[in-house]
Amino acid sequence: MDASAEVDHLAAERSAARFDVEAMKVAWAGSRHAVEVGDRMARLVASDPVFRKDNRTMLSRKDLFKDTLRKAAHAWKRIVELRLTEEEAGMLRLYVDQPGYVDLHWGMFVPAIKGQGTEEQQKKWLPMAYKFQIIGCYAQTELGHGSNVQGLETTATFDPKTDEFVIHSPTLTSSKWWPGGLGKASTHAVVYARLITEGKDYGIHGFIVQLRSLEDHSPLPGITLGDIGGKFGSGAYNSMDNGVLRFDHVRIPRDQMLMRLSQVTREGKYVHSDVPKQLLYGTMVFVRQTIVADASKALSRAVCIAVRYSAIRKQFGSQDGGPETKVLDYKTQQSRLFPLLASAYAFRFVGDWLKWLYMDVTQKLEAKDYSTLQEAHACTAGLKAVTTSATADAIEECRKLCGGHGYLNSSGLPELFAVYVPACTYEGDNIVLLLQVARILMKTLSQLTSGKQPVGTMAYMGNVQYLMQCKCAVNTAEDWLNPVAIQEAFEARALRMAVNCAQNIGQAANQEEGFYERSPDLLEAAVAHIQLVIVTKFISKVQQDIPGPGVKEQLQNLCNVYALYILHKHLGDFLATGCITPKQGALANEQLGKLYAQVRPNAVALVDAFNYTDHYLGSVLGRYDGNVYPALYEEAWKDPLNETVVPEGYHEYLRPLLKQQLKLSRL
Repeated sequence: MDASAEVDHLAAERSAARFDVEAMKVAWAGSRHAVEVGDRMARLVASDPVFRKDNRTMLSRKDLFKDTLRKAAHAWKRIVELRLTEEEAGMLRLYVDQPGYVDLHWGMFVPAIKGQGTEEQQKKWLPMAYKFQIIGCYAQTELGHGSNVQGLETTATFDPKTDEFVIHSPTLTSSKWWPGGLGKASTHAVVYARLITEGKDYGIHGFIVQLRSLEDHSPLPGITLGDIGGKFGSGAYNSMDNGVLRFDHVRIPRDQMLMRLSQVTREGKYVHSDVPKQLLYGTMVFVRQTIVADASKALSRAVCIAVRYSAIRKQFGSQDGGPETKVLDYKTQQSRLFPLLASAYAFRFVGDWLKWLYMDVTQKLEAKDYSTLQEAHACTAGLKAVTTSATADAIEECRKLCGGHGYLNSSGLPELFAVYVPACTYEGDNIVLLLQVARILMKTLSQLTSGKQPVGTMAYMGNVQYLMQCKCAVNTAEDWLNPVAIQEAFEARALRMAVNCAQNIGQAANQEEGFYERSPDLLEAAVAHIQLVIVTKFISKVQQDIPGPGVKEQLQNLCNVYALYILHKHLGDFLATGCITPKQGALANEQLGKLYAQVRPNAVALVDAFNYTDHYLGSVLGRYDGNVYPALYEEAWKDPLNETVVPEGYHEYLRPLLKQQLKLSRL
């Protein structure tokens, strides 16, 4: 097919859009300022040859890691030279798009010191971290324990004779394992260990520990550390030096214990500070809201690739020599792809709301107001679990939606999946997090009898009497476009599933046994609650004043697609709890098909609104100009295997085989 025809084909798709794409970019980014900053940083990265990334999957592990070091250093150089703001620097690092030690330095090490260090400790350590005079990581997970933080084995024993803590790894399973940046780059770490003083174990606390010399980068005495090895995928997360770390009675000064919440005196007494321990939740909310925002970025990238390629690829449907049908025009493709497009927008907007929640919770915690803390914990834990699991599954679905070409590294999808999928495990295993949400749901229900009313996203649980008996007011397919009907159905489903779990737990011999036995049901109840939160926040976004011709209408369509897709996917829950009837379920599916038809003319423009450069997408299938096939052909010849016409190994192995000259041993 002629290349120009490909370009014209996507241009026709864009001209069919029924909304202002520039206005949608603002709705997606949050503000015109954010769009402008993103544009500048994306162009800056794309135009700099140091940030080349099309060869990542072809590099050896050593070369890939060295390339990561080079890019991180160059990015910092540009940040300093151009005097970029914190926002601009963050966007530049985003568009460099290569996992590396800086992610953990800024995302975990610095926030840990901010959240758990005293003012004096912050004044000492943060200026060095901000200038990259030290490089930090976050050493919590061990070889034998991850999600069960209280089970960590590393010890920090106070020695009053020298006013020092002795950090030690008493067992093989106490080896720190997985911290990003630890393997080769970090000079320091926030290490989590069991604090022992005066013969008593006070549980897990954080300590700032220097790992490597600031002169020659060699490990300090008593410290054994290195990289844990290659990981899933080509390129992908292998640019990160995830590490292993063991301590052999390493001594650190007492003041390197993070002491904002508690401290050990010179005499060895353990003392709680006046600062409430709940402030720790501020750091946790910050990290998890970042993960939810990252989910929308990763999912939107995959969807952008799949939508654009589906508008280019043609298969079957031709009659009498006419043109074949675009893959995007098949209803089966739409029913698999458009819910993922809607999910990308849904996750973006709930991520924006989480940013607001983080600021709100932080302000309230500083004022010793803990009223929203439980809700914030449930939201951040649950949204992290639901959005990361859905995104990992969606990236793989987008790969399949791109057919055989989606399996090529040059499609960008295999590497995107391999880079993203660890998010389902780090910062809290998703199943463990959902069970934490379930515990909060059960606690909230139990408190209703005492008259305590739930707040925020759990406020609907206070309406228990109505929601337990209400009937869905849907008589036609169009009735499912009513946000009140949608929200009520989701509220009733979530509440009834939670109440059912609570009733079953109440019949057990004891609460813990009941929780254990009903844990699969509790997981589903937690998911139902979080999906309600996402739907509610999407509805709230649509109800705001959104400028730009047609933008509000398109967001309304996507909101309805997301909600009705979730209803369709979990139809059994809605029917089993009596929230809707089988006929109403059928009407929802009917309306969903109509919505796909409305999304179809706007699909390419809706992914254009993500405003991703070709460099950031890193996909020959998702090119903005639609010039897919020449790009695929050209990319194939770049592979190192094509550097020679006759392959290496021909004379040793192929020629003797073809010439029947293999030397056979006699048995």
